[in-house]
Amino acid sequence: MLYMYIIVVGLGGIGRNLAAIAAENGDSVVVIDRDEERCADMLEEYDLLAITGNATDKAILEDAGIDHSDALVATTSDDAANLMTCWLAKRYSVPNVVSIVNQKEHSELFNEVGVRISENPDEIVARSLYTWAENPNTQALASIPGGGIFEITVEEGSEGVDKEIRQLEVKDYVFIAIHRAGDLLIPRGDIVILPEDTITVFSKKDSEVESLRYLSQQFRKK
Repeated sequence: MLYMYIIVVGLGGIGRNLAAIAAENGDSVVVIDRDEERCADMLEEYDLLAITGNATDKAILEDAGIDHSDALVATTSDDAANLMTCWLAKRYSVPNVVSIVNQKEHSELFNEVGVRISENPDEIVARSLYTWAENPNTQALASIPGGGIFEITVEEGSEGVDKEIRQLEVKDYVFIAIHRAGDLLIPRGDIVILPEDTITVFSKKDSEVESLRYLSQQFRKK
């Protein structure tokens, strides 16, 4: 197994959990946060290096081992700080630089620097909660640039049961996989939808609500 040397910037909920996952996986982890108490807490719980300071300071990044790191992930709530940190990481030729983007309008700036980005996590959670509230047989799996991946379970007696996939109105979404009685099926037009099938779907972001409503109408018993 290959292990990473990873620098995590920011010890909010996401940064803390990310650092914990990496440490438990056996990676070499360095965390950077301005809050000394947060850093001390991480040192007590995990085998890692914690540095109290500002990650936009080159000296702090050098203390963290930026010159030989495999990845840097910026997780703070300050897009300006995240962007500056990522820009510096790129200057040090860090192979994999990732950041949270808290405000959508800043996404282009990160893309210009060549940073892999994740949307505002609060918005992702809110969208998932809305999806679950409106479509109880649907589970959001992931949000990626341009769209989302979710699962929907086919209920007995719903309109879509016994239909072939090609009979469905496919627009701005695509079936990725079908889980049936422990087996994984690759979707084809002639596959018949059965009760208790769990279908993994990718939908374009701007059509997600419309797609979910249509699929819920097809696979949820009225």
